[in-house]
Amino acid sequence: MNDESGADLGTVPVRQGYARWSETYDTQDNSLIILEEPLLRSLLGDVQELSVADIGCGTGRHTLYLSEAGARVTAIDFAPEMMAQAIEKTKDHDVRFVTHDLTERLPFDNDTFDRVLCCLVLEHISGLDSVIGEMARICRPGGFILISELHPAMRLRRLQARFTDMETGQKVNVESYNHQIADYVNAALKSQLQIDRIEEHLADECLLEKSPRAKEYWTEFPDDFDLGWPMLLLMRLGKPGSPHGA
Repeated sequence: MNDESGADLGTVPVRQGYARWSETYDTQDNSLIILEEPLLRSLLGDVQELSVADIGCGTGRHTLYLSEAGARVTAIDFAPEMMAQAIEKTKDHDVRFVTHDLTERLPFDNDTFDRVLCCLVLEHISGLDSVIGEMARICRPGGFILISELHPAMRLRRLQARFTDMETGQKVNVESYNHQIADYVNAALKSQLQIDRIEEHLADECLLEKSPRAKEYWTEFPDDFDLGWPMLLLMRLGKPGSPHGA
């Protein structure tokens, strides 16, 4: 998700950034996504016949997986260019797409979804209390919210969501905010969610074999002691109560 540092870096608003990124988002080497997908799906578990919201679906990488796994999927995003990729990707699947700005109240009733996913999105939203509160509202009792994020430690290394514009060759930052782990935890607690699990994952040698760009997250010391910086944060937040009022 993060390109090398360079003199050409500029910062653009989120909507504009993802509009420009949409054409190459699925094809550029993206270490964070390569690391995230299998780990997140392990935490997600079986979704057969469940109602799932993919909040900030982007190009539909999780939307497609969820639909193929038998879930009833509602995919939400505010970038038409990204959503167009998701719609094309899932054209043979029964997926409901909703165009919506995540800084606004979500257009769903309370207790609508068994699972709510929000993946690599929240760094672009300043008000965590509001958006996590909305995800808690639409999640059914007994269900859970699954969040993946660029680890806050990466901001210490001046890494964030960025891409190389294929037309100009310019390296572009997408507007982001400096959230700490405590900010995510406190927002979850404020929404009366239970923290089922928190995971922090490093860039390791296995990831380096799959993604050359993972070197950005890996530090080698002369004494052969290797320190991998945490690059991925995963959280599973449960909503107390019995499913469907059982």
